[in-house]
Amino acid sequence: MKIPEAVIKIADDIRVMRIRGASRIAQAAALGLKIAAERYGGNSVDDFINYLTKVKEVLENTRPTAVSLPNALSYVMSRVFKRYNSGAKLKELIEVTIKAAEEFVRYSRTATKRIGEIGARRIRDGDIILTHCNSSAALSVIIRAFEEGKNLRVYATETRPKFQGYITAKTLYERGINVTLIPDSAVRLIMKKVDRVFVGADAVAANGAVVNKIGTSLIALAAHEARVNFFVAAETYKFSPTTVIGGLVEIEERSPLEVVSEEFLKATRNVIVRNPAFDVTPPEYIDAIITERGVIPPQAAIIILKEEYGWALKDYMLRVTSEMEEVSL
Repeated sequence: MKIPEAVIKIADDIRVMRIRGASRIAQAAALGLKIAAERYGGNSVDDFINYLTKVKEVLENTRPTAVSLPNALSYVMSRVFKRYNSGAKLKELIEVTIKAAEEFVRYSRTATKRIGEIGARRIRDGDIILTHCNSSAALSVIIRAFEEGKNLRVYATETRPKFQGYITAKTLYERGINVTLIPDSAVRLIMKKVDRVFVGADAVAANGAVVNKIGTSLIALAAHEARVNFFVAAETYKFSPTTVIGGLVEIEERSPLEVVSEEFLKATRNVIVRNPAFDVTPPEYIDAIITERGVIPPQAAIIILKEEYGWALKDYMLRVTSEMEEVSL
C-alpha cells in the first residue's frame, strides 16, 4: 500500500521546518497517522499494521531531536497494537488509529493552555521577560499573564540561523504585548534588565537536562550568573523515555547553508561549517519545569517519565535485553 501524498507532504514539511516547534511537529505527526488510516484501501489486518508501521517510520525519521515526535507516534501506535494483539478487526483498528490521533492533538492543545495557566502564576506585574526561539508553551505562559492584566515587557531573541524569534515577536506584538527583538549575542547585556526567562523544550531527559534550540544553554548560563530565574515550559510528551535507561537525545546537525552562503563554502573548501540545531541545558541552571501537571524541579523529571511512560520503558527494556542476547549469541 502506497503512503498517501498528504502524509509525505507532512513529513517533508517537518523535515525542512515548514512545520516547526515541538508541539506543532507532534500534532502534525499524529495527523499523519490519522490521514494514513483514513486513506487505507486494503482489506488485511496484517497489511494495515505493516502499512501504518511504514508511515510511522517515514514520519519519525524527519527530525531526530524533537522527542515529542516519536512520543506522539508511540501514543497512537501503542493503542493500535494493543487492539491488534487482542484480535481486533480492520475496521476497529482504523477507528482506533483515527481516534487516538485526534485524542493526542486535543491533549496537546489542552496541555499547552494548562501550562499557560500554571506558568502565568510565576510572572509578577511589571516583570521584564526574556524568551528564546518560538515555543507554544512559553508563549502560552507569557500571553496568559498579559491577559490576566499583568504589565509586561518581553525581549525575544532572533534565534539564528532560522530566525524563529521573528515569529515570537510578531505573535506577541499582535497580542498587544510590549516586545523588543534582540540579537542572540546581546543576551548577556540584556540579562541585567530581565526578571524571568521562559523557554520551551524539544526534549527533557530523565536527569532534568533540557534539549532546546541552540543558544538556550548560553542564555541559562547568563541567567544563572545574573541570578535571574530560568523556567522551562514543556508538555510531558516532550520527556524522553529512552534517557531513563541511558539513551542519549541525538542533537540534530542541519545544513551549513542555513549559516553561510554556497559561495562561501566554495571559496573556503577547507573551512568546516557546523550548524547544530539544539544544545543541552544542565538541570542545575534550571529553576523549574512547568508542565500541564504542575511545576516540578528538573530532578523530578524521572518521576514524570515513570508515571507517563511506564509502558514505553518496559518496551525499551525488552528491546535492549533482546539486542544484548543477540550480541552474546
